[in-house]
Amino acid sequence: MTKNEIKMPLPKLDDLFTTEQERKDSSLEKVVDISLTDIQDFPNHPFKVIVNEEMQEMAKSISEYGVLLPVLVRPLANGKYQMISGHRRKKASEIANKETLPCIVRNLTDDEATIIMVDSNLQREHILPSERAYAYKMKIEAMNRQGARTDLTSSQVGKRLNAYEELAKESGESKSNVHRFIRLTELIKPLLGMVDSEDIALSPGYEISFLNKEEQKWLLNSIECNVATPTLSQAQEMKNLSKNGKLDEDKIEEIMSREKPNQVEKLKLDFKTLELKMPKGMPSTKYTEYIFKALDFYNRYLEKQKSIGER
Repeated sequence: MTKNEIKMPLPKLDDLFTTEQERKDSSLEKVVDISLTDIQDFPNHPFKVIVNEEMQEMAKSISEYGVLLPVLVRPLANGKYQMISGHRRKKASEIANKETLPCIVRNLTDDEATIIMVDSNLQREHILPSERAYAYKMKIEAMNRQGARTDLTSSQVGKRLNAYEELAKESGESKSNVHRFIRLTELIKPLLGMVDSEDIALSPGYEISFLNKEEQKWLLNSIECNVATPTLSQAQEMKNLSKNGKLDEDKIEEIMSREKPNQVEKLKLDFKTLELKMPKGMPSTKYTEYIFKALDFYNRYLEKQKSIGER
């Protein structure tokens, strides 16, 4: 071999018996049918999969026509697969008694999988505040681990985008709104559920997220006792008192018991006394249902006593 000759690597054995086109085709992603039992849900998936009328309609369609749009999965070390995009299609397929699901299998890192999972689900028409909050948090954490992209720059000022700015740009939200949604993940579950149900508005929800967990539990008890949720001004007052170490259970009760403008008069019950009357171990979320059933039972008893007296 002369000095100018370059030593070329020997071709692989498989390359000797396949054409260039065949090798290109083998590298392309394909749709394969995978058993539903071999597909695991994405860990801490922030988007709820609810079996409602829409889900039943999807299951009916899948029963008749199959899954028309393949789901996206990634292979796991244990030989199973992890769902990236398609949790609702998987659930509908289970309801339709399907055994397999058409899948695109893609090799992805944990952070790549998280980002794709969030992005694909954010396209849904209806997204709860809690879903958006945890999705944004997961994506921000994944982007920060990867290192925020540096190829997105402003042509005018040349400023690099950090993870929050990039997420805001992609989602159409302001950077402050991204922060506010992520802050909601600091709420205890019952209070976050009230934000989802719109019993607590987003702005007061953001403010009370700065209360510590014990303070939030006090607030929850006061909400149930007063049958009223905090206004923005009340939430801000509690936040400031908490910040200065001056918020306690009595102060929360005093703030929450104030009459609000245009407030319809409501029955107020002492929560601690009420709790003593409830069956042991019953969660506070069941108190209202229990009280109404007890009232129905007592009213039937009174009617029965009245009819006996009239005989």
